[in-house]
Amino acid sequence: MKITAVIMAGGRGERFWPKSRNNFPKQFLSLTSDGETMIQKTVRRLLPVVDKNDIYIVTNSAYIGLVNEQLPDIPKCNILAEPCARNTAPCIAFAGAVIQKKYDDAVMLVLPSDHLIGYEDIYINTLRKAVRSAEKNRNLITIGITPAYAETGYGYIKFGDETGDVYKVEKFVEKPDLPTAKEYLASGKYLWNSGMFVWKVSSIMYNLEKFMPDIYKGALRIGECFGKDNFNEVLVKEFTAFSSESIDFGIMEKADDIYTIPGSFGWDDVGSWLAVERINETDDDKNFIDGDVISVDSKRTTICGGKRLIAAVGTRDIIIVDTDDVLLVCSKNSTQDVKKVIAQLKEQKRNNLV
Repeated sequence: MKITAVIMAGGRGERFWPKSRNNFPKQFLSLTSDGETMIQKTVRRLLPVVDKNDIYIVTNSAYIGLVNEQLPDIPKCNILAEPCARNTAPCIAFAGAVIQKKYDDAVMLVLPSDHLIGYEDIYINTLRKAVRSAEKNRNLITIGITPAYAETGYGYIKFGDETGDVYKVEKFVEKPDLPTAKEYLASGKYLWNSGMFVWKVSSIMYNLEKFMPDIYKGALRIGECFGKDNFNEVLVKEFTAFSSESIDFGIMEKADDIYTIPGSFGWDDVGSWLAVERINETDDDKNFIDGDVISVDSKRTTICGGKRLIAAVGTRDIIIVDTDDVLLVCSKNSTQDVKKVIAQLKEQKRNNLV
């Protein structure tokens, strides 16, 4: 069966402000020393499994130029532009309808554009296991991550009995508090929810019709017009009418035949500036320093410089990010609150800085 991939690349990456902006979000940034951007890495590591002509990028219409620039080998017709943000269920339905029109049925890998993978060979083997299982019946496969510690920032998947290469999903649970996360870790029965899925197009469209019929019908109308003169008109009309819903809430928490594969391939969702020190080499004092920087007695400090010299003296557990128009200084304990700065900028109508 034909194997396709859908890469979701419409997010704003607000927790990586001020590098990530509305006009240049996180997935188009390079956060590692090799210079490769997040979305470029996502596409490259898929190539052993999926032909480049069968990779689809779903992104905001404002980012089409960035996608074309960074992924010139992806066919232009495979870049699907959302006219507005509507969460993951409409995104997946849109892509599913387009692939269904082209191939009738195919295996569909659904992946975020802004994750990092440390062990790509293991990752590829995991995807191949998921493909084999997805080809059976109406199985919906999610790739969970074997937890390394009690994390409160992720949703979790509780899994049950093993069936071949996969485990039956018992339930999805929301982000826990720390005591609950510790219980999950100790039980050995929970995985982090990575947001990576594998299924046949026919399987996900069946479940969309069952659980999200309005989105299903609208997606079919979009798919029917794909490649025709009235496509953009129909896309805007149908897509803007969709409710904003996640695939987890809309389908995965309700459907039968949900299975998971535990993944142990060095996954990192690069969710905030804290990730920079995890994914790059640090010095003996656990500092990550990039740019024109003089550091004196600094420890556990992340500095991403710009054009100016940055002098850091005696800093501890601090993140400093310099751009042409913004300087961010943030305690490592407060990285999730970067979004609050963006909210204040919007209230002040300083949208050029968002």
